[in-house]
Formats: sequence, C-alpha cells, structure tokens
Amino acid sequence: MSGVHFDEDQKSWLAGPAGVTWSPAGVPVSRRFEDPYFSLADGLEETRHVFLTGNDLPERFTPGFRIAELGFGTGLNLLAAAAAWWTSGQTGPLYFTSFEAFPLSRAEAAAALSAFRTLDGPTSELLSVWDDLGKRPVSLSGGIFLEVILGDARHTVPAWTGMADAWFLDGFAPARNPELWEPGLITAVARHTSAGGSAATYTAAGHVRRTLAEAGFDVERVPGYGRKRHMTKARLR
Repeated sequence: MSGVHFDEDQKSWLAGPAGVTWSPAGVPVSRRFEDPYFSLADGLEETRHVFLTGNDLPERFTPGFRIAELGFGTGLNLLAAAAAWWTSGQTGPLYFTSFEAFPLSRAEAAAALSAFRTLDGPTSELLSVWDDLGKRPVSLSGGIFLEVILGDARHTVPAWTGMADAWFLDGFAPARNPELWEPGLITAVARHTSAGGSAATYTAAGHVRRTLAEAGFDVERVPGYGRKRHMTKARLR
C-alpha cells in the first residue's frame, strides 16, 4: 500500500464490492482509507524495492525463513516474496504470516492481481485457496506456508505465538490508517522479531521512524520507490 493520495479531480473511480474502488488505471483503492493498495506506477516493482530490498532479501533467505506482514491486502507482497524465494534456489520452507483486518474478496484480489502477468501461475494458486485464508494455514508450491490471521492487529499481533525474521509493514498511509502505526503495535512487532531481524515500510514519516527506534530498532531512511522520495528500513538491535 503505497500511501499515494489522489487529488479530488482524480477521483473518477468505478465502485466495486467490499470497500474497494478502482482508479482509472485499474489500481484498487480502499474506500475505507481512501488509499491505493499498491503503487500507481508499478505495484510489483514497489514491493520488490520496499519489502524485499528493504529487508535485504533474497540475500538473507535461509531454509525456514519467517516473514510477517501487517496488511495482506491483495497478496502481492506474498507473491513477490514467493517468486524471490523460488528463484533464489531455496529448498527448505518459507513461512509467511500476515495480519489483516479487512480482507478482500477473491474476485477483488483476482481483478487487482490480473495486472501482474509474470505472476499468473502463483496468482492462480493463491486464488485457488483464497477462501481458506483466515480459516486455516495453507501450503503453496515450493515449500511456502501461508497463514493469514484476521482481526485488529493491535490485538492479534500481541497474541501471536510466532516470530519473524523480516517484517513487511504495509498498512495504509499513517495519516489514513494510524492504528497500524501505534507505538503499542510496533512494540509488539519488535517482541515478535528474531535477534537481528528486520522491518521495512514504504513510509518515512518521522513519527513512524521514532516509534520503530523506541521499540528497539536501528532505523534508516533510504530512497523510496517512484514518486516517494524516501522509505524506512530497520534492524532490531
């Protein structure tokens, strides 16, 4: 979710089901938060730049690597991580846990992901189990295990018994979705991060960087993707 906002004269969207509208370019936009689910320029390249490169992936991949994410959205981040996992030659399992309060329908996800033709195969596999997400963990090709935990992350992350080696902090823009950037939640993220683990997010908002630092991360502002000048990467001290 890129945090890119539209001017009023750009809001000529087609209404869709379950809280999603569509920009003229076909980018899904949350009606609840008035924010796009991914970059207007190229959502896949944004994901690779922010969440993969921002967490030094795939270089850090090892068998049994654990990724956790705030905001499953369309599933694009999962698909990008899975593609990187497969091409890196890993043979062990990859564990991907995502926390989502407002899940998309299968039809909405399918429409959003149809823009990324290089991911057609993994997209089809993900869509085939979409209705199981939030009900049970699912297995995908190449040793990838996915669990989507539904509900308010301020409650579900502290209650989680797992740990992550890398976090994708992908809530909507802090000004639109402040709940996913609250100090209590970021502290819980830190508690569920392995020693030396990392986090990355598209936002470089000062209060987000301060909150990460106060939670125990070394924080760095680095170049962002597209029109966003900066983003944030962090490593647990």
